[in-house]
Amino acid sequence: MKRTMKTTKIKGNKLHIKSGDRVVVTSGKDKGKIGNIKKSLPARNQVIIEDVNIITKAMKANPMANFQGGLIKMEAPIDSSNVMLYCQKCEKATRISFKVLEDGTKTRVCKKCDEQFDT
Repeated sequence: MKRTMKTTKIKGNKLHIKSGDRVVVTSGKDKGKIGNIKKSLPARNQVIIEDVNIITKAMKANPMANFQGGLIKMEAPIDSSNVMLYCQKCEKATRISFKVLEDGTKTRVCKKCDEQFDT
């Protein structure tokens, strides 16, 4: 008798940062590094940041994709709780708050200097 697995869709978590944001790593081996978010993975609560958490991965050659193979250096995901948004005006890592503008749009704001991030 075969058992069928019930597939359930995993709902993604709400992250405090978005793709393209400039962030500071607050813990781990790359603590203090600043970079832009390449990709966010809300289902796993992780983000991939440019030039941060570099790993070396051994990849097999793939003639169908014209890929030679070998040792590849690439960015690995970091938990989103280990990064904070970087404010260009303060030049520091900062927490964010939300503010509703006069035209009704909701925007993210720096708690220290009231700089808007979503412009």
